[in-house]
Amino acid sequence: MDGVVLAINAAVGSYASPQGVYATYTQSFAPPVVIGSSRGSFSVRCYVDEILVHRLPAPDRIRAEMVLRGPNLRIPLQFVRVQPYVTPKIDLSDQRLERVDVRVLPVIFRFDVPPSAAVYPGELVDVYIGLRS
Repeated sequence: MDGVVLAINAAVGSYASPQGVYATYTQSFAPPVVIGSSRGSFSVRCYVDEILVHRLPAPDRIRAEMVLRGPNLRIPLQFVRVQPYVTPKIDLSDQRLERVDVRVLPVIFRFDVPPSAAVYPGELVDVYIGLRS
């Protein structure tokens, strides 16, 4: 399988433990090397709050699009799967009304990168999910 080296987190002379390499920026351990698939088709994982899970359409009726911040580019998404395990929400939005104990359901989509778009793995995007007409 072809791949691309996305990140090298180890420096010459650094110690790599079984937990990975210590990253001073995040103060946690990271893998020494991050490898991903070659450019062309990417996946995006979005987290649906547990209070909105009942509003998700059936998998064959889901229509979703991704909006890149900055150029306001809209990219259509293809539904891949739902990870059927609700987990605690890690990223909070700093909204005053947001509950800390919210749990989320991961939903995975795939998209082909338009030739004119600059999209990179790890980028934060907005995903809008609706009902296919």
